[in-house]
Amino acid sequence: MQSLGLRRLTCSLRQYSTGAALPDGALAARTASTPLAVKLRRRKKFGPTEAGETDANSSGLTPSEFARYKRLKALGQIPIRAHGEPMTGLQWIRMVNDRRSRIRGFKLETQKDGSKLVKVVGQRVYLPNIEFKLVRNHTPTGEPYNPYEATFRIAKSITKTDIRSYLDAVYGVKTTYIRTDNYYSPDDPRRGKMAHRSYKRAVVGLVDPFYYPHRVEDMEPEKKKERLDWLDKEFSITQMKELRREEILRQSIGHGSAAFRYNPQVATRRSKILALVAEKKLKREQLVDRIAEDIKEKREKGEPLNYHALAQASKATSTEAATTKA
Repeated sequence: MQSLGLRRLTCSLRQYSTGAALPDGALAARTASTPLAVKLRRRKKFGPTEAGETDANSSGLTPSEFARYKRLKALGQIPIRAHGEPMTGLQWIRMVNDRRSRIRGFKLETQKDGSKLVKVVGQRVYLPNIEFKLVRNHTPTGEPYNPYEATFRIAKSITKTDIRSYLDAVYGVKTTYIRTDNYYSPDDPRRGKMAHRSYKRAVVGLVDPFYYPHRVEDMEPEKKKERLDWLDKEFSITQMKELRREEILRQSIGHGSAAFRYNPQVATRRSKILALVAEKKLKREQLVDRIAEDIKEKREKGEPLNYHALAQASKATSTEAATTKA
């Protein structure tokens, strides 16, 4: 832009709100989330950075910010302090971050008496219909969870400035960096691309750590039972399951002449089917044992064996037992 004689617009700057005095964890998270091309460039120039370490200097400036500070200082574009010396790197980055972290739609105006007045610029927006879905961070196997990062799934139309302003104005969350990437739905052979499966992922660096709640599966037995009881009490999970089961049963039974009686004997529940199978298996084994005893007794007495007659007798016995039970 400068080579074309154009003024560098404020909105064209990177919309990060990196603070100068950040915790070590936030600085390490910022270094770990650096884009791959920047990582390779810094590794070639400064050497590799160990895992869990930061490449920021003592003032908290990244190599890119520190290089920009030195370049502006050499050009004489760093503001001069009261005693005639240029700002230090820490003072300069704080001034830049104050400008970066300003709230969009507001500006300070100086009145005639010298007082400052906050004036709304543009159109006020109430109750923004922006959906931020918080998901767990991607953690490689063997590495600890990074509490200085938060991952969101957002609409593709939301920008980094919108993310920073939304988190700051609504939740008071201060961010150190924002990385975004788009995910597009795969092609379906029958329906083509499905737009509802496309989304934007935003990885946001945090000044204060955020620890995601433990999964119920990862809790200890006592805490897991306590958590499940609380969920059941607050959200009536068991009651909703019973109501859903009753409604499905009511719809399946029907009404009026189309209704039929619910017979537990022919229910298609797995437990009932297994019980019926076990009962029939037991009856078959008892019948085989009884026929074997009859054959053994007749052999001991020396009587002739007629297997056809034994089969007819066992069949009649089974029919009589079934009739008696009914």
